[in-house]
Amino acid sequence: MTEPTSHEIQVSDRIGRVSALLLAPAGAWAMLALAHGAGAGMRHPFMDDVARALAGRGIATLRYQFPYMEQGGRRPDPPAVLEATVRAAVERARESAPGLLLLAGGKSLGGRMTSNAMARRPLEGVAGLVFLGFPLHPAKQPAVTRAEHLERGAGPMLFLQGTRDDLADLSLITAVCRRLGPRATLHLVEGANHSFATLKRSGRTGSEVLEDLAAVVAAWSRGLPAGSSPS
Repeated sequence: MTEPTSHEIQVSDRIGRVSALLLAPAGAWAMLALAHGAGAGMRHPFMDDVARALAGRGIATLRYQFPYMEQGGRRPDPPAVLEATVRAAVERARESAPGLLLLAGGKSLGGRMTSNAMARRPLEGVAGLVFLGFPLHPAKQPAVTRAEHLERGAGPMLFLQGTRDDLADLSLITAVCRRLGPRATLHLVEGANHSFATLKRSGRTGSEVLEDLAAVVAAWSRGLPAGSSPS
């Protein structure tokens, strides 16, 4: 398989540059701008494995760092900085893959910041959002306030959620998707936690779960209408 290539993305003069990894398989038909979660960067094994599984389905990925992770910090940047980074990364992904279906999203925090950015101002060319474990609320603090902005976000959304995710109560995330109507597709991974790790008794390996996620993303993306990005 093709190996990822290193890139830099200029976010702004004030924020500076962040690193990115582009994995573009031969014959790719879609491109996903893929943001990492709060506690681990774009090189985390989960992010790498997801990118490779998607590449096997013809989906290219542009993984990128948020500035705090680029600088070796642990505390996420303010939302405005995170959203600006999302916007710059999506623009780079669009420029890197002209003519391909453009998707955006990420793991946990990365997905939520992508939808925040989309709700504030449409991300040019993006046909749909992909959430790998949408962080609906902090652990043991069930709430839906983090999802309120989704009502303002245009376009289709795919929620990939584990049934044991302690950052997304199953009944609450189901209700959120129901309220969003046909724009939202919810795919549940039985027995998976927020990191998509499953219990041994499930009989499923981590690689099998990742392949399932990639297959769902590919099937959902194939169903998006051409040119469905918001204007």
